[in-house]
Amino acid sequence: MLTTELTETRPAAISLGRGLDLKNPVLLASGTASYGEELAKLIDLSKLGGIVTKAISLEEREGNPPQRIVETPSGMLNAIGLANVGVERFIAEKMPFLRSQRLSVIVNIVGKSIDDYCAVARRLEEADGISGYEINLSCPNVKGECIIFGTDAGATFEITSELRKVTNRHLMIKLTPNVTSIASIALAAERGGADSLSLINTLVGMAVNYKTRKPLLKNVTGGLSGPAIKPVALAKVWEVYNAVKIPIVGMGGIASFEDAMEFFLVGASAVQIGTMNFVYPTLSVSVAEQIERYFSTPGNGDFKSYIGSLKA
Repeated sequence: MLTTELTETRPAAISLGRGLDLKNPVLLASGTASYGEELAKLIDLSKLGGIVTKAISLEEREGNPPQRIVETPSGMLNAIGLANVGVERFIAEKMPFLRSQRLSVIVNIVGKSIDDYCAVARRLEEADGISGYEINLSCPNVKGECIIFGTDAGATFEITSELRKVTNRHLMIKLTPNVTSIASIALAAERGGADSLSLINTLVGMAVNYKTRKPLLKNVTGGLSGPAIKPVALAKVWEVYNAVKIPIVGMGGIASFEDAMEFFLVGASAVQIGTMNFVYPTLSVSVAEQIERYFSTPGNGDFKSYIGSLKA
């Protein structure tokens, strides 16, 4: 499924196409590592394949009011509401640090309209050090915004096509599991010009207090992430892998080396580690190192051949 080969000889190096070449297939997921600076105090970012930044919008956003994070059994609900510094401050204040790091930088983009998404992308085109964009069409805790694009194949095709006209950088479309057929949305993104797909975004969930009879999140509902959603994520990656020809970046509940390997087995060419960064900040580096050791060991085969090799 991959058309571009890396020139590197690292055991788990992978190219997702259109210039997005990863030294290893482990990325930090959007919204769980901010803009990298905080986590860099705890881990060596250069040991990772890349970072997907916190969502960036045209204007600065405060997000939803608290309470906006709730712990759940084997997971977490969040209703942050895409709080971010806005594209101008991101370029001025956050990109200098990201440019100094030896890993691929993928900027997550969000908007209220197609024009918004394209305006953010156009502004980012002027900034150096960006390997590609992850287009967030599927945030379930912001009312009336990006979720409307991610649940409709026609809208997904349209916004992907328009963004393709704006940039020649790598275009990764982030998919929601909160749809009847994720494969149809994936195919629409592929037809629109996407270079890769990332999935899954969070599931819609809620938590309540039976004594106070009130929701625990101010927003009432939020996005469920963490180990609780891994079985759903694996099923969706497998479904999409069997429908499209472009690479897939899998995510959803990865908490170990073994979890990451399961995502590769069902068709992911790379993975993003998200919620578990809050629990074990060093997990991503540990997983990346274990993957490289595994595919350096004689008899374990080739990483690219392992992708999608599930015997189903």
